Formats: sequence, structure tokens, C-alpha cells
Amino acid sequence: MATLIDLAETPVRELNGALHAAGADEWRVLNPRGAHAVACGIRDPLTVDVEGHVGYYCAGMNQHATVTVHGNAGTGVAENMMSGTVRVRGNASQSAGATAHGGLLVIDGDASARCGISMKGVDIVVGGNVGHMSAFMGQAGRLVVCGDAGDALGDSLYEARIYVRGAVKSLGADCVEKEMRGEHLAELAELLKAAERDEEPGEFRRYGSARELYHFKIDNSAAY
Repeated sequence: MATLIDLAETPVRELNGALHAAGADEWRVLNPRGAHAVACGIRDPLTVDVEGHVGYYCAGMNQHATVTVHGNAGTGVAENMMSGTVRVRGNASQSAGATAHGGLLVIDGDASARCGISMKGVDIVVGGNVGHMSAFMGQAGRLVVCGDAGDALGDSLYEARIYVRGAVKSLGADCVEKEMRGEHLAELAELLKAAERDEEPGEFRRYGSARELYHFKIDNSAAY
């Protein structure tokens, strides 16, 4: 049976302290009411269900835990995540998955601007649309967008891979469309399955770095 914590009665600091000391267990968090930093810094294979909307930096620095937000999430959900799974059943604000090194972030709805900014190995699957400058300076990992992408997708991209099913408003500096080969269809199929999505991999296009900005060239100065 899951341990219940009601944030209408218990401060977030106490919740996080209990989660840090818990070891493997199941938890339900009630009445988050937009609280910030809910379920941050977990280092163990817990299962945490947050019943409602959360504010900034929910599940930040997550390791090993499975955290599900049954609502919307504010800025920086799963920021700097290392491993585990974070799922938002609603929409996410800007900078979802920022600087995250590993694990899986799933957003069932839409994500705002800079989704996956400076991602360093995380896998992010967005069921809806993403805002402008998503995957900006993405270094490693995969961003899957089942809807549309806003302006400057993949700006200053390194080696992160981007898959988009819908329309892309514009590509950022050094981001180009690339061939969708068999290995990309296979890895996309795995990501969609992990995110419990039913889209067909063949409906997506792949984007990546043109690798023209790795080293400074005077001819490219206007692109920096």
C-alpha cells in the first residue's frame, strides 16, 4: 500500500526528506496545489504519484525513481535528471528536462519553450507540441515530438537526435533534417513504446546537427 502525504498539511521540505530516507517504496502525494520542488533529489527506486498540478522543478535531479504528475508541471520539470522515469499526464512549462543526463521524461500534453535545453543524454517524449528553441544546445539524448515544433528547433545542436511527427516552424542554427534510416526507425519505435505511445515511427522526420559550428570559422560568424 502506498504511503500518503498530504501537502495541505505537510511542508514540501518534509515530503522530500521522507522520500530521501525511504528506500524502495510507493508514495502518493495529495494536494500539491502548484508547490515547487516536489519530489526533488530522489536517489532510490521509489514510485511517486503526485495527484495534481505542480510548480517549478518537480522531480529535479531524479535518480532511479518513477515520478508521475497527474496534472500540469511548471518550469524545469525533471531538470538535471540522471535516471529513472518522470511522467507528466498534462502539459509542461518551459525548460522541461533541462540539462538532464539520463532517464526518460514523458509529457503527455504540450511542452513550452526550450524543452530539452542543453540535454545531455536524457530521452524526452512529448505527446503534443513543443515551443520555440526546444533542444537548444542539445548535447546528447533523444527528443521525440508527436505534435508540432516551434521556432529555432535544435538551435546550436551538438549530437542530440530530434524526431518530429508534425510541422516544424523553423530550424535553429546548424540544425538540419537528416535521413531516417532503419536504425533510427528502430530506436524511435523503442522510445514510443517506452512512452506508451501508438504513433508509427514512419510518420516522423529526423533532425540533427550539421556539425558546422563545432569549431569557430570566420565564414560562419553570423550564425553564432
